[in-house]
This record gives sequence, structure tokens and C-alpha cells, in this order.
Amino acid sequence: MESTYLPVINKTVSRIGLGTWAIGGWMWGGSNEQESIDTIVNAVDLGVNLIDTAPVYGFGLSEEVVGKALKKINNRSEIVISTKCGLEWKEGKVFRNASRERINKEVGDSLKRLRTDYIDIYYVHWPDALVSLEETGEAMYDLFKSGKILSVGVSNFNTDQMLEFGSHSPIHFSQPPYNIFEREIEKEELPYCLENNIFLMTYGAICRGLLSGKLNIKSTFKGDDLRKSDPKFREPRFSQYLDAVTKLNQFAKDCYGKSVAELAIKWILQSGVSIALLGARNPDQLNICKNLSGWKIVSEDLKRIDRIIKENVKDPVGPEFMAPPIRKEKAVRK
Repeated sequence: MESTYLPVINKTVSRIGLGTWAIGGWMWGGSNEQESIDTIVNAVDLGVNLIDTAPVYGFGLSEEVVGKALKKINNRSEIVISTKCGLEWKEGKVFRNASRERINKEVGDSLKRLRTDYIDIYYVHWPDALVSLEETGEAMYDLFKSGKILSVGVSNFNTDQMLEFGSHSPIHFSQPPYNIFEREIEKEELPYCLENNIFLMTYGAICRGLLSGKLNIKSTFKGDDLRKSDPKFREPRFSQYLDAVTKLNQFAKDCYGKSVAELAIKWILQSGVSIALLGARNPDQLNICKNLSGWKIVSEDLKRIDRIIKENVKDPVGPEFMAPPIRKEKAVRK
């Protein structure tokens, strides 16, 4: 397992992190608690020591499951916990709220659910247009100075928002979506982070399962599965993306003896990203972690990957559909 040293938290961390959105069940058709705990324990056994979660993943459930797994692992000092704040929910509907009051409430709730007294990496989940970045940044910086969080991160922020936020708090990490199919951050956010020594921990490595190589035109999604509203999983785009995956899978097999999923994650790790998050909710989905070391995609093959995508995906679309709505009015201050 490849690793990297993070000086701000003084820990060496695996370059693959476990994403636990699906473990929360919400927008993924539910989950099984024991299987989820087994997945986290298995990830640690494989050398993955970064676990990424958030309160909104299952409305607290994901953090609770991570907390139970941490107790079972019983090695907190070696585990890096990444979680978030800045979203609230009511009757199953999620809204942005990055007010100081909301952040202070969330950090206390998260510490209890995670069964820990500090959080290694704490992100503002989404920027909130109804709260100044000054208020949000200062609230996060105060948590950092208090020791409740060991580092400050922003997720889904553009460069202008990072610049403003950064005038009120240090930014140690940024967590945007990034994968072979969704490359919007290459225009501004990725170079900005590299130039300003902000570690990138990206999510969506296999693009909500598209790059797993396990989906086909007959695949269906049930319940509240977010892919039911994802434009990539609707025709005619779905067929285009599946065709690209088929060709990428054959390319990966012929040139490297790897799967398309392994190719997709290796591609991210060669793109300036420090940590790629891999979402999983059963142990078998972690087998990919065993085949990521000891090889590299050569520069000419990176160009071939681009050509395969361009030739097959005629109507590309990004991950914009996932953005939660802004509240209609400001949060009530107490």
C-alpha cells in the first residue's frame, strides 16, 4: 500500500482512503451494519488507515458505524479520521448550513458518534452562500486552535472560495470530486492546491460504480440510490460511458494485466492527488487495494486513455447533480 506523510497531523497515511458514504445507507439503497464494520476492519488489515465519513451520510449512521469499528480496531492513534460539517437535514432533506453555531454543534455530535476526542481532518462539506466565509473560516480555525480538530479542510470549494476562506483560516486539505470521467478540477482547483501546498483528497474514484467494470446496460438502481438521478446513468449517456468502460477495461488488461477499476485509481494517484477515496460497503470491494502498487501508467498510455474517452463519450457531464440546495433563509441565531 502506497503511503504519504501528512506533516500537519504528523501521521503517515495510506494513499487510498476508505469512503463511507455508502456505509451510511442514505442514497445508496441501505446498508448492513455488521458488514460495514467488517469492511472497515478489513480495510485497516489491508493497510488503509484513513477513513472518511460525514454526519450527513445516513444522518449520523456512517459516523456511528465508524465509531464502533474504531472501538473494535482499538488503535486510534494509527487511524486518520476525516469527517465534515456544514450540512443540516430535516425530514430527509439536506441543506447547506456552515454557520458558526451549526459547526460547533456538529463537531460535538461527530466526536460522540465517532467515540473519539479529536478529529484528524475536518472539512466544510459545501460552501454556504448564506453564511460569510469569514464566519465559517473563523469557526473552523477556532476548532483547530482548540485541538478538537488537527487540520482544516474544504470540500467542493472553487478557487475563489478557497482564497477567501484562506484569509480567515489555514486550509490544509481540499476534497473535490475527481476521476477519469470527471476532471473539472484540472482547470483551476488542482493547480491551485498544488501551488499552495494544500493536500488533495479526492472522492468518486470509480465514479459511483461506473468504473468498477461491474455494471451493464441492464443494471438497475433501487430505492433512494442517487444513481437514479445521475445523468451519467441515463440514456443515451449511460451507453456511451459503458462503451468507454469496456474499452478501458480491455486496455488495462492488455497493457497492464489490471482491471479498469485498478487503472482508474492508479490514474488518480499519478495526477497530483495525495489520497484517493474508495467507497466500499462490503469487504470484497476492497480487493482492488491489493493490486495498486509496483506499477505505473506510462505517459503515452495516459494519452490513449484520453482518446478512448473522447471517442466514446460524446455527451459528457460532470457531478453537478450532487450539490445540495442552499437554504431559502438564513439560519436562526441564538
